[in-house]
Amino acid sequence: MTLDISKIDFAKGAGLIPAVVQDADTLQVLTLAYMDEAALRETLDSGQATFFSRSRGGRWRKGETSGDFLNLVSVTPDCDGDALVVKVRPVGNACHLNRVSCFGEEDAPGLGRIGRLERTIHERAKAAPSESWTARLIALGPKRAAQKVGEEGVETALAGAAGDEAELASEAADLIYHLLVLLHARNMVFQDVLVVLAKRAEAAKDDG
Repeated sequence: MTLDISKIDFAKGAGLIPAVVQDADTLQVLTLAYMDEAALRETLDSGQATFFSRSRGGRWRKGETSGDFLNLVSVTPDCDGDALVVKVRPVGNACHLNRVSCFGEEDAPGLGRIGRLERTIHERAKAAPSESWTARLIALGPKRAAQKVGEEGVETALAGAAGDEAELASEAADLIYHLLVLLHARNMVFQDVLVVLAKRAEAAKDDG
């Protein structure tokens, strides 16, 4: 990972810089911590989020005692170079109270639920087909997953035309789940879809 540490302003915070720790898949804010230069270098070298604990007065790598590590994805400084966003893939929970996030008990709100579901699909795909519908569907191959997307699409359309709101929401949930399974079966993720949408949005702006 390329990061010019010389451009990070540790002096403004008396040697420490705030680090907003964010789940790379769900974009949920997990915690706010602090890093000194040594902690940032160790984070980049080890691939696991390491901080400076103000209460302990020294280095602290999340997970060393609990096993709930924060595996590094990226580090991005803000425009002034005096704060960081640290994106991670957590192993276990980020909060010492055994919660996903230090900021309340809600898990992956909004579109973060898509990322959480993708992670669940990825884990269940490792199970024996006899133990998981997800694993069984993936084992049958992309064509079967695509067929399920078609079936669920029709059911969603019918619910949209004649069902109530609860039925439409339920069928749409089934459709999204099977779409994510299909993407997984094709070695893709929902972000690939979002990239296309972003490109279309840019093209629409250019068209005026």
